[in-house]
Amino acid sequence: MEERLSAILSAYQGKRDELIPILQKVQGAYGYLPEPEMLEIARFTRLPESRVYGVATFYAQFRFAPMGRNRVMVCRGTACHVKGAQRILEEVEKHLGIREGETTPDLEYSLETVACIGACSLSPCIMINRDVQARLTPKKVEQLYGKDP
Repeated sequence: MEERLSAILSAYQGKRDELIPILQKVQGAYGYLPEPEMLEIARFTRLPESRVYGVATFYAQFRFAPMGRNRVMVCRGTACHVKGAQRILEEVEKHLGIREGETTPDLEYSLETVACIGACSLSPCIMINRDVQARLTPKKVEQLYGKDP
């Protein structure tokens, strides 16, 4: 067993009701839930692998792939939707070469959509890490990421 995982599991008794906290700690340590660690968690908690995966896939907080260094979140709230969030998402996908929910192979960018980033008066917008990019147009997205997709 990997040392990081061993250290995490040592704080628990292997009870079924510890599954979610264990998954949270593992994701915190690795940035996602790697398959070998998921299998070891199943052994440790004496739960079927399908149960561990079922719980992890049920909750949106858990990821099964590493996140990129830059997290790009396209707002799909009502104001952004009305002002063209779908076009913005398509343009970002084109320039990053990935689809929503994916990470670039170099782990530079992860792309996701979110329900609202709380900047409705600036719509449509995206967040790149903690920075809001406001009143976007496809042309402004092109300027953010360079001309050639």
